[in-house]
Amino acid sequence: MKLTDGKRHSFPWFGMDIGGTLVKLVYFEPKDITAEEEQEEVENLKSIRKYLTSNTAYGKTGIRDVHLELKNLTMCGRKGNLHFIRFPSCAMHRFIQMGSEKNFSSLHTTLCATGGGAYKFEDDFRTIADLQLHKLDELDCLIRGLLYVDSVGFNGRPECYYFDSPTDPEQCQKKPYCLDNPYPMLLVNIGSGVSILAVYSKDNYKRVTGTSLGGGTFLGLCCLLTGCETFEEALEMAAKGDSTNVDKLVKDIYGGDYERFSLQGTAVASSFGHMMSKEKRDSISKEDLARATLVTITNNIGSIARMCALNENIDRVLFVGNFLRINMISMKLLSYAMDYWSKGQLKALFLEHEVRGRGVSWGGGGGKILGLFNGSIYCENTEGVVPSG
Repeated sequence: MKLTDGKRHSFPWFGMDIGGTLVKLVYFEPKDITAEEEQEEVENLKSIRKYLTSNTAYGKTGIRDVHLELKNLTMCGRKGNLHFIRFPSCAMHRFIQMGSEKNFSSLHTTLCATGGGAYKFEDDFRTIADLQLHKLDELDCLIRGLLYVDSVGFNGRPECYYFDSPTDPEQCQKKPYCLDNPYPMLLVNIGSGVSILAVYSKDNYKRVTGTSLGGGTFLGLCCLLTGCETFEEALEMAAKGDSTNVDKLVKDIYGGDYERFSLQGTAVASSFGHMMSKEKRDSISKEDLARATLVTITNNIGSIARMCALNENIDRVLFVGNFLRINMISMKLLSYAMDYWSKGQLKALFLEHEVRGRGVSWGGGGGKILGLFNGSIYCENTEGVVPSG
């Protein structure tokens, strides 16, 4: 990437995607600081770098995903590592207050942000922390991001992957996928809700449709049905449950396969259909309910994605979003659904980093802003975008 003014912009470089459920933050840790820079560095900046890189947890809910760290990257002529941090959106006010207490505005006056929360919390950033937000569209960021993340790879490993033989549990295995020629593709972003994009180039895409039944629905229903408190807890319960105790299958209605329409007996005919029976309700576990909720939400997303892919005549479907974090059950369900119902014509793809929207910024009175969203890097000044090399 080329900086048009040749300046090295001041650290820290970081930014965030403020989602409806989760805030995702990325921080660039420089590893090539010169002795002169270190001597001139203010204590406030040193303390921020030490705090972010020496901890893996921040307070009760902040987590740095060490396994996702991208090492030895070059950004705007600087070498360093990218750290990925997340915390619940409900803790956003505490984060803003911390920014005020640490006098972050003395280092930066403007931060890069994307996601709905960039609008929702804009006034709070300004009035509490004396910080301005530079907002970028999250769908633009999403597409740029997945392309960047795939281009740099995952510390020497491929970023994109798929599940081979998804309809055969014994043969199903994770394999790398080359995304060098990605267009066209259907991009399914599963966050609190779901957006589905048909992407024809990095600058040419359209939002085909979406659904309100997404990751937020899964967690909300699990909290109501099982008493769980976190996404991790909900997934742990789902992993131990059996959805067939809750869902009514084709074989429960037909006694086997419905051969005329090639419906296997194990296909779900009615999600939560067994719950009409008091006897069934009395015999199920909370784990069964969690699993059935996960299967219901995932199957619905897969069904919508498949129809969109057929309508748009696209044979690759890339599923991204924080709903897929540590969620192997849903990824394999989506892979199975795409392969089985399309008779092998559709392929479900995934990314190691789930493409979480992020931004990296630096101060400098209307100078350049380095946008890193979902891993995407490009230069932008206040008057227009400067394409990166």
